[in-house]
Amino acid sequence: MTRAAAGELSRLAGRGDIVAGEFRPGHAGREYCHPDVLRSLRRKSLAALRREVEPVPVDVLGRFLPGWHGVGVQASGLDRLAEIVFQLQGCAIPASVLERDVLAVRMRDYRPQLLDQLISMGEVVWTGRGSLGSSDGRVALYLRSDAPRLVREPEERPNGETHERLREHLQGRGASFFRDLYYATGSGDEDAVLDALWDMVWAGEVTNDTFLPLRMLGPRSRRNPHRPVMRLGPPASAGRWSLVSDLLRPIASTTEHLHAMAGALLQRYGVLTREAALGESITGGFAALYPVLRAMEEAGKIRRGYFIDGLGGLQFALPGAVDRLRASRDEDTKVVALAATDPASPYGTTIPWPQHESRMARAAGAYVVLDGGELRLYLERGGRSLLTAGDVQPAHLRALAALAARVDKLEIQSIDGAPIKASPIEGMLREAGFGTTPKGVVLWPERRPVLA
Repeated sequence: MTRAAAGELSRLAGRGDIVAGEFRPGHAGREYCHPDVLRSLRRKSLAALRREVEPVPVDVLGRFLPGWHGVGVQASGLDRLAEIVFQLQGCAIPASVLERDVLAVRMRDYRPQLLDQLISMGEVVWTGRGSLGSSDGRVALYLRSDAPRLVREPEERPNGETHERLREHLQGRGASFFRDLYYATGSGDEDAVLDALWDMVWAGEVTNDTFLPLRMLGPRSRRNPHRPVMRLGPPASAGRWSLVSDLLRPIASTTEHLHAMAGALLQRYGVLTREAALGESITGGFAALYPVLRAMEEAGKIRRGYFIDGLGGLQFALPGAVDRLRASRDEDTKVVALAATDPASPYGTTIPWPQHESRMARAAGAYVVLDGGELRLYLERGGRSLLTAGDVQPAHLRALAALAARVDKLEIQSIDGAPIKASPIEGMLREAGFGTTPKGVVLWPERRPVLA
């Protein structure tokens, strides 16, 4: 800069026509800027800073969670499955849904043998978390090394003569095959023994060294109680049965348990809210976790703030999760189809269902379709009824078809409670691969569209 130019700039700065200072990061020395330009830069800088700290809209959570859970990730193998189990530890998911609709969408080429291998290697264990009728129930997976701190023994145990004899045998003999358990009860009714055993499974008292019995659940025809038991036992009795209490060594204190639970929930949700914690049915609720979360924040391990608008003020997050949550606002919108019970979907727990549709629920066998985090479709259990929320596009129906066609067939007979032929999206369903039937539309597995 010439001496004349510098002098003129100093004169203008002295009159207030321009502003002198250092304005750009990394640039030393005096710089000059017009006041209007500087005010505009300051406004934009403040807006950017405010956006970095302001809470994101609640629907952004619907964008963030599928990515946080790795839905659609192409990694495969035992290592990837172990990562998935680590993130899902303690989450109660229907057994009928867990492998088909939760594990399989988080990795490439999922096979049941992979989970069996992790269990047989002693890396993964499972416990029951409540019955859902005669042929299904909620189950939770754990890494074996974390189980003593995460699993709690049941407060209520099934009572009955058969239950007591099974309990005594497992306490005295340890892991046992069903045949040995059957003889230990002295019962002549194989079904009654198996029913009692599953009562103890769903209560969280008994587990197995394979996942096979959970895959074999289903309505059983009643057998002749006087017929001798089969040598190998019924399919739902496979593997060796043991008490969950055998996994809980060394015994963890209440504080250790709550600390482990807080860590597991933070890994699962990234940003932990009161609503998400309540959806996990934790003993003592969010209030029990709060002292541990506060201590973790004071130690600098997690962050506390108001990250998601419209939810409770007590929100805790892993440091990296906050950045990913905010970055989700600017990501391209994606259409994702998930099981309604998948923890990667916030609807029905953190985000309430649309008020005008009380029929929506986190039911086993139901599916949701999210577009940019917003709910667009809800397929009721059984696939006969489809509920819509907002503007439905062909991409939503293609995503639904690609996921829901995992069942034997998908036959939709009504949309929003009305006959399907009266719906404006009937044509889009046919374009998505559905064929017409007298009652509605149907999609067979071999006609499932392949999404790019």
